[in-house]
Amino acid sequence: MNDPVTVVIVDDHPMVAEGIQSILESYDDISVVATLTNGREAVEQMTGLRPDVVLMDLNMPEIGGLTATEMLLEANPETRILILSMHDSPEYISTALSHGARGYVLKDVPTEEIKIAIDTVMRGERYLCTGAKGSLEPSEDGMRESLTTREQTVLLQLAQGKSNKEVANTLNISVRTVETHRKNIKRKLGISSTAGLTRYALEHGVIQGTGVGL
Repeated sequence: MNDPVTVVIVDDHPMVAEGIQSILESYDDISVVATLTNGREAVEQMTGLRPDVVLMDLNMPEIGGLTATEMLLEANPETRILILSMHDSPEYISTALSHGARGYVLKDVPTEEIKIAIDTVMRGERYLCTGAKGSLEPSEDGMRESLTTREQTVLLQLAQGKSNKEVANTLNISVRTVETHRKNIKRKLGISSTAGLTRYALEHGVIQGTGVGL
């Protein structure tokens, strides 16, 4: 018999975490090894826990889900992180996936769907629940993807001539994260050079802080 899939739940709402744990522990092939209340606990304890899958909430105190996802994957690239959130906006979903999450599940899904999501990411595949998939459909149908709020902020910094390191220091994120955002911005806008990003920012009023018009 194969060893059970080990799971860590990271959510700052105890009742939610306990509910998910109760559901998952009804399956013989899943073992919940810990429930943690924020991203900081996840980062500090993950080395000792080394779970197969992390169910990660997004909005948490101290260290949020996106930053925790980035930090966990930087230390353990093989960790499968599955976002479990109440937010169904394309911005939240695309940002989570761009940070390395293997899937995105809304908290109002039927309980058995969480198990399906875990099984899917354990096979090395991406999993999006029906609601999350629906939110991303316009971009998957060929329309240009919108920049996330964080990407707009990074674009503003880059357009002001700042280096990746300077942007990282200003926004209190890692240089690697800035590089990831820069790559995603270029891909979404179809721009290959920094000069092109600056020109785009000028043309669309980003440098004046009026936002990105796509």
